[in-house]
Amino acid sequence: MSESRPLTPDTHRPPDAQDFAGGVSVDDLARVPAQRLARLLLERAAEDPTLLGRLYETVAPRKDPPRSAPPMIIGPSRAMQHVTSLVRRFEQTEEPILITGESGTGKELLARAIHDGSRRSRGPFVALNCAAIPPSLVASELFGYEKGAFTGAAARSLGQIEFANGGTLFLDEIGDMPIGLQGHLLRFLQEGQIRRVGGRETIALNVRIVSATNVRLSQAIAEGRFREDLFYRLNVLTLPLPPLRDRPDDIIPLACHFLGIARRDFNREVEGFAPEAASALQRYRWPGNVRELMSVVRRAVVVGDGRLIEATSLIGLDDRADGNPVPGVPKPGTAEERTLLLETLERTGENITSTADALRVSRVTLYRMLRRHDIVLKRGLAEAPVAKRPQHAH
Repeated sequence: MSESRPLTPDTHRPPDAQDFAGGVSVDDLARVPAQRLARLLLERAAEDPTLLGRLYETVAPRKDPPRSAPPMIIGPSRAMQHVTSLVRRFEQTEEPILITGESGTGKELLARAIHDGSRRSRGPFVALNCAAIPPSLVASELFGYEKGAFTGAAARSLGQIEFANGGTLFLDEIGDMPIGLQGHLLRFLQEGQIRRVGGRETIALNVRIVSATNVRLSQAIAEGRFREDLFYRLNVLTLPLPPLRDRPDDIIPLACHFLGIARRDFNREVEGFAPEAASALQRYRWPGNVRELMSVVRRAVVVGDGRLIEATSLIGLDDRADGNPVPGVPKPGTAEERTLLLETLERTGENITSTADALRVSRVTLYRMLRRHDIVLKRGLAEAPVAKRPQHAH
């Protein structure tokens, strides 16, 4: 009976399956030169993302992040103190969380705070805006896809759920998730497994879901746009975030916080707000909430000249001092709105941020407007093809 060939350092070739025909032991591996063993592992890891991730963790383990500096939640009002209290409680759980509130109130900030204060803080925090992705791409973006799953799928691609393994996945604007995909998300919440687009094997993952919405999901359920069973799975813990107009005590502290950041970003010597400017900030109703306040303050730091921000530098507040819509703005879904949208896109070179600022809407609202009017962002403002209506016999 022939003995298996020993692996020695002077063997000038990588080991193969024949070397281990009689089985492999720890002693066998110990005799394999480290470089050859590493080459074998890397070749195998090129086809196995899970193994690749484990190898990366071995050679570059994560360092424990500081536990004393979670994202700053600013707000001395009683409403925000209650929110902060809920955040601290929800950090200690693993249950799904649904954050509700108007656009621009800071829902992603709360999701990050919950993640960073939880046992998952060493894991990844992955944010996905369901309203900013074309419906046809949501499945591959969320679950990933296998090579050859569709035209253009030249290689395997991991989805956002897989990237969030061991951490938290934040699904913003969950109400805009296509109804056809909601069942797949529900299955993952129930079983903790996914299947990539075009794949057959199921992949077990450990991900906490935190979702957010600025629409009434109860109305979406009644209209058949959202699954009731998915709502109950996502809404185990609820975190309502009040609009800025309902917590006026938070306006000046938030404005001062954004002023400090803008002062460093733009290297400007600005000390604070003039009394008239502070009064104007408090009178305004802030339909864009905290996001709008941040934009107004940063703009004022750029255009202002003195050490104090004057009311004249708070551009945009005079047009809507009472928080009502700007006179002359067309109603949603009308031909006038479509014309205004196309003209603004052309003027801004199709820049999403600039277009949203010009129309005084959030980026999420802008994406909804684009979908509502079937406008595709391309050079030349190419529009989506309009389906031909079937000809009916008379």
